[in-house]
Amino acid sequence: MDRVMAAANYLFGMRQEKRQESRLPAEVVPRSLEEAYQVQEQLVEQVLARVGGQSAGYKAAATNVLAQQLLAVDAPLYGRLLSASCHPSPATLSASEFTVRCVEAEFGFEVGEDMPPNGGAYTAESVKEYLSAALPALEIVDHRYHDWSQVGAPSLAADNAIHGAWVEGERSLDWRTLDFAHHPLTVLVHGAEYAHGSGGAVLGNPLAVVAWLANELPRYGHQLRRGDRITTGTAAKVYFAKAGDHIRADFGSLGQVEVTFIC
Repeated sequence: MDRVMAAANYLFGMRQEKRQESRLPAEVVPRSLEEAYQVQEQLVEQVLARVGGQSAGYKAAATNVLAQQLLAVDAPLYGRLLSASCHPSPATLSASEFTVRCVEAEFGFEVGEDMPPNGGAYTAESVKEYLSAALPALEIVDHRYHDWSQVGAPSLAADNAIHGAWVEGERSLDWRTLDFAHHPLTVLVHGAEYAHGSGGAVLGNPLAVVAWLANELPRYGHQLRRGDRITTGTAAKVYFAKAGDHIRADFGSLGQVEVTFIC
């Protein structure tokens, strides 16, 4: 068994058992980001074989400076969104299904047309013509490391960029005039304001995150395709939820999205 498959099997076992460890064993820890994404591919295949469904798009992680500092990385990462763990708002999720429930308010998009590789030339402006909708979203980040800031970018990327679930609000078709770089949002916990943020928190503009993904994915043999959902990273302070918590993110004219965790 090669290192890639051994690492994927190890990570899948951690997920199945909700087993937390300080870091991956030396014999399977990815030695580069390229190897990490190979592990991610194998892990996603195993998860899909267990839960069913299909790939639903991509998440961008560490697009926020604070998130990069928290995770001790210096550049974004990507992971897969899976149909089995994507939920319409309002969503009710079982807290026990997660090891960690790190809730992030994020700007989401739907791809309306395939985005072919173009030599890394996509920009925040040029990606607009390929997008069909924008939407408010909550990502639930989940991981099995004792301290996610101590394991490094390859181990995070290998574990599907520590993605747990995604909650999507209603699609907005009237989004092209929005100033995403300055678009505000508010995170509320049990109806009380918890944090404020804006699209400028993620690479200066959520559309810049879409461009980053469109440019980055072809390096690893992928591209954004029609129907893919994209979530662009936390645009406000994250909230670590527990059973009984209700979290809502209000994106103003873009809409609202909410999740409740039950036992």
